[in-house]
Amino acid sequence: MTSFVTTIALIGIVIIVASLLSGPVERSGVPLVAVFLALGAALGPWGFGIVDIRLGSPVLLTLATLALTLVLFSDAVTFDLAELRTRLRLTWRLLGPGTLVPAAIIAFAAHRLLDVSGPAAAILGAALASTDPVLLRSVLRSRALPPPARMALRLESGMNDVVLLPVVVLGILLLQNGSALPAGDMARHALGLFLLGPALGGLVGWVGIITLARVRDRVGVRRDYESVYALGLAFTGYAAAEAVGGSGFLAAFAAGAVVAWQDVELCDCFLEYGEATAEMLLLLTFVALGMSLIWTGLTVITGRMLIFAAVALLARTAVLLPMLRGVGLGTRDRRLIALFGPRGLSSLLFALLPVFAGVPGAEHLFTVVCLVVLLSVVIHGGGIGLFLRAHAAPMRPAVAAPPLAAAAAEPARTPPAVPADRIELDELRELMARSEPVVILDSRTERSYRADQLQARGAVRLPPDDAVRAATELRLSHHGTLVVYCA
Repeated sequence: MTSFVTTIALIGIVIIVASLLSGPVERSGVPLVAVFLALGAALGPWGFGIVDIRLGSPVLLTLATLALTLVLFSDAVTFDLAELRTRLRLTWRLLGPGTLVPAAIIAFAAHRLLDVSGPAAAILGAALASTDPVLLRSVLRSRALPPPARMALRLESGMNDVVLLPVVVLGILLLQNGSALPAGDMARHALGLFLLGPALGGLVGWVGIITLARVRDRVGVRRDYESVYALGLAFTGYAAAEAVGGSGFLAAFAAGAVVAWQDVELCDCFLEYGEATAEMLLLLTFVALGMSLIWTGLTVITGRMLIFAAVALLARTAVLLPMLRGVGLGTRDRRLIALFGPRGLSSLLFALLPVFAGVPGAEHLFTVVCLVVLLSVVIHGGGIGLFLRAHAAPMRPAVAAPPLAAAAAEPARTPPAVPADRIELDELRELMARSEPVVILDSRTERSYRADQLQARGAVRLPPDDAVRAATELRLSHHGTLVVYCA
């Protein structure tokens, strides 16, 4: 009972801290991951000793499984397929050679420097070639990041996991069975993992989203339950694949990809609730790892290990700088894409899979990944923080507020005779015809804003994620009418 209560308390602490610190941490440029690693250390045996989660803990297994399932599902379902089609050459280079060549370089370095077997080296290469979306979140939301670089980093961090996951799964199979596994059995395993599992996940996604669309059109679905529906599809796809010996993670990705491919109009709550839940699970997993597990990476520091870590952190940059030429990107965009490649929780989750599978020597592989991730949090996280602070600039005021003295002397205006919560287009035109001070605010979610090329004439962008701060920086007038639209 004590362990259960402690786990519930841990979940509550993470949610509270994540919510309260989300704005200040994002504006400061400090990696949110570093904050939660520090929180884990404070709660763990090296801090207050409240709780400690070890590799064999069922809590860690559950958190890691749920987090990776939702990350893969959300990556697939929220990606813009139209944007993907317009950048096919860039997509191929990022997800093909841009992902697999660094993985191969890291695997070769692991085999030579760390004296591990071929399959174990392949697992390390795949795990450490995964670009972490959590560490990238703050820079992807920054207006200072050029749109081409933002699109490329979103594409890579959201999609390269599914390219690397099969390498990890095959490496686990080889380490578990070695040469004792006949070719026929290996083929059957591969068929179940990479064909049957994703097929079931895709079927779950197709049936689920078609059912949602029809029920919503005929009898209606409550908005809050439509948001929870995303989690149901992800977990059902995972369970269906695992039940027949397939890869539940690949199935979750396939379910999300089919949902995106169906192009059914979804409310933003469906998409954002899954993303928010996945991120919360990721942060919770970081806290669990930060209690004691991730710090074990500091115990394996040797000269060879540091050389390997340098290779793991530099391989992607060395490969992408020349590879991204000829795809319509400027020099600055190529440099930003190549430099912003942090290794984080995605790498740790991949390294945990052989541990959960009981592979001999998997704990050592996990420890190696921990060291590289810690270095990446410092190097990449610090670089991202410096970039955000260097490009931080106040937003231009859309309508300047009058000085306080003038505002006090100005007679109070009679508010226009319009409803307090909604305004019709005819009423808006009437206000503008009377030269009333009116500011139109575009407060659509980031995904809806990117997907739609239409915008109200003269509208000012007001992101809903941090509306109060944005409105303050815009210095919106207190004496006019603010017309906000979000659809």
